[in-house]
Amino acid sequence: MWYVYVLLCEDNSLYTGISPDPQKRFVEHKKGKGGAYTRSHKPVKIVHLEKLASKSAALKRELEIKSWSRSEKSQKLKLNLDSFPPGSGDD
Repeated sequence: MWYVYVLLCEDNSLYTGISPDPQKRFVEHKKGKGGAYTRSHKPVKIVHLEKLASKSAALKRELEIKSWSRSEKSQKLKLNLDSFPPGSGDD
């Protein structure tokens, strides 16, 4: 099983990634051992998780989500970001 996850970062930007263990990956991001983006945009919490059958399916879904604007992500994924204004990043 693979997951697509969306993180809310402390600058209110969103980061989208994939992992077979999203909780472990979130901890890695928080420790600065995740992607380059989250080293400079510290993650605060996981705001969305989707379970997919394969890594290939997760990669395809990740690309789809990354192509959306912040407002599209909020609407299509039903994210409750009203208390979090848009940040400087949109991915």
